[in-house]
Amino acid sequence: MPKIAAGVVKFQRDNYPKRQELFEQLSTGQSPEALFITCSDSRISPNLITSTEPGELFICRNAGNIVPPHTVHTGGMTASIEYAVAALKVPHIIICGHTECGAMKGVTDIDSLSELPHVREWLGYSRAAWQVVKEAGAELDDSAKMRMLIEQNVILQIQHLKTHPYVAARLASGALTLHGWVYDIRTGDVLAWDPDSNQFETVADRYAEMVREYLPMHDHTHTAAE
Repeated sequence: MPKIAAGVVKFQRDNYPKRQELFEQLSTGQSPEALFITCSDSRISPNLITSTEPGELFICRNAGNIVPPHTVHTGGMTASIEYAVAALKVPHIIICGHTECGAMKGVTDIDSLSELPHVREWLGYSRAAWQVVKEAGAELDDSAKMRMLIEQNVILQIQHLKTHPYVAARLASGALTLHGWVYDIRTGDVLAWDPDSNQFETVADRYAEMVREYLPMHDHTHTAAE
């Protein structure tokens, strides 16, 4: 706790003054470019990974970067997705999984979670991904199976997203694009799913044209990590 409290003081003393104009603008509202759904894992920092500033990502986090299929029951994820898409009208939704995900390890042995009943029920939203791995990746070693599970879970949650009414509507109108990513904690690599090839490739390759257009104009921009 001392480090966290001292960090607040450092932010107020050193970092806030450098971005005071930005924070004053943000105090009047927000217009994020993307809804970023990722894991609660403390090793994942969305703004650091994407070099974005406050106000640019609407972030939702939970164990396993899970999106429950839409139902009549209200939940935190459902409400956040509805707000981001219907009220904030984000043009992009990113679901970002990651390597060494404890939630995905739990999915492979969900019956062992009897002492964590809420975790067990929550991870049930990823069981279909594990079934895919057991069927299509039966010959893989344990490490490759886990990598496949992490990727298949991202793809599954994208399918769940499409059941949400406002997501479905804005997808139909072309106003929304869905993205599936996997972040490698050890290497820093971020892979993005290509639905046409059903393969994951580097973000640099997947978005090559837009990255080439954007970087020359914005290389001078300070990032949230600085």
